[in-house]
Amino acid sequence: MYCPFCKADDTKVVDSRLVADGGQVRRRRECLSCSERFTTYEMAELVMPRVIKTDGTREPFDENKLRAGLQRALEKRPVSIEQIEVALTQIRHFLQVTGEREVPSRMIGEAVMGKLRELDEVAYVRFASVYRSFQDLSEFQDELNRLNALKPTEAED
Repeated sequence: MYCPFCKADDTKVVDSRLVADGGQVRRRRECLSCSERFTTYEMAELVMPRVIKTDGTREPFDENKLRAGLQRALEKRPVSIEQIEVALTQIRHFLQVTGEREVPSRMIGEAVMGKLRELDEVAYVRFASVYRSFQDLSEFQDELNRLNALKPTEAED
């Protein structure tokens, strides 16, 4: 690591500790030439997979698209920004741990629907209606029936 003060390339680590819930390592360093101390942070760089669209084209994963889709489905629903951010983080983590370099867009859509089902059923049906291109009311009813079948009954609680 180069010293930011004298640009020497010989520094030593004086102290290391985990920060940001273990997601980063904070290191105190000392320059062996000028004796100045400075702090560096290290974190793993996990690359997001590319997205294979339904038409076969490939594009980089775009977190802004994911966020916009979630926010559109959750518009005017009682879900906090913090809950949306947690869902985004969980979906991003899911995609990273697949270990794949490319994932089908369908996999992302299904992950989004799973999170929306947990957060807000109305938002889930909104998203599903667009994602699955519902053509008539019977398709809405079928999805509502599926959603109700997944709910635990009062007797199970």
